[in-house]
Amino acid sequence: MSEPMVKIDSVYKKFGSNLVLNGISVEVKRGEVLCIIGPSGSGKSTLLRCINHLETISAGRIFVDANLIGYRQSGESLYELHPRDAAKQRREIGMVFQNFNLFAHLTVLENVIQAPLTVGKVARALAIEEAKELIARVGLTAKLDSYPAELSGGQQQRVAIARALAMKPKLMLFDEPTSALDPELVGEVLDVIRDLADSGMTMIVVTHEIGFAREVGDSLIFMDAGEIVEAGSPRDVLLSPQQARTQEFLSKVL
Repeated sequence: MSEPMVKIDSVYKKFGSNLVLNGISVEVKRGEVLCIIGPSGSGKSTLLRCINHLETISAGRIFVDANLIGYRQSGESLYELHPRDAAKQRREIGMVFQNFNLFAHLTVLENVIQAPLTVGKVARALAIEEAKELIARVGLTAKLDSYPAELSGGQQQRVAIARALAMKPKLMLFDEPTSALDPELVGEVLDVIRDLADSGMTMIVVTHEIGFAREVGDSLIFMDAGEIVEAGSPRDVLLSPQQARTQEFLSKVL
């Protein structure tokens, strides 16, 4: 059996006395798409932020491609990595947020080449060549020289996806990537994520798009109050939920 791309082992996260993640354990195989659904405040976004060490964890361990994330282990003790070393790990984990976080003063092309140039130390000509390929992949070749303010929300989110892909990550994390979009723009972003899934990219997608989760997800978990209430194939969880809490949630969103 090959090592999973992501292994989350008994992860707890507290903010003060507030327990946000309560013993989360889940694995994601290479090339698998895991979708996470649940009500607001259930810990979904916090879990994503812990996976790339934007948040520290209170207990447990997270591994990506067999590497312990955010910490080094000595005996039974964990020691947080120096920020520089944590940043190196983060390069291999792409993340797309609800809000696009593009640099307003940079064009589409400049936004996408920024990290390869400054962080990856890629030659400018190569960075531009690869960025143009990614921008074409998300359907925005005609917008290379446009600024974020000149783009729709869906276009900005597609640029954000291309920017995340520019660092050639092993894993992509999506935190409700369509929640800030007008309904008619949701499809164009989901199409890009669907294309990534078809290409074999390992992904974890927090989403409220239930139909998308059913169609694209290989596995699905329903979270509530910092716990995994139910897990399984999207079809099983969405069509035949076993837990009363899952049934209650789905009755309101389907």
